Amino acid sequence: MVKLRLKRCGRKQRAIYRIVAIDVRSRREGRDFRKVGFYDPIKNQTYLNVPAILYFLEKGAQPTGTVYD
Repeated sequence: MVKLRLKRCGRKQRAIYRIVAIDVRSRREGRDFRKVGFYDPIKNQTYLNVPAILYFLEKGAQPTGTVYD
């Protein structure tokens, strides 16, 4: 099963999160299928690749609660 969830990147005290399509059994920093966006909580920026997200949702991917919000 595939989920859309956040993957932490950046440096200490300066986190940026990528929104990725990843297998449920993978760890947070594991290998993802595709990067579909990012979220920067410090600058409050969000980028979403909507066609890619819709593709994974059509294939049965489930977004996590954080990504859904």
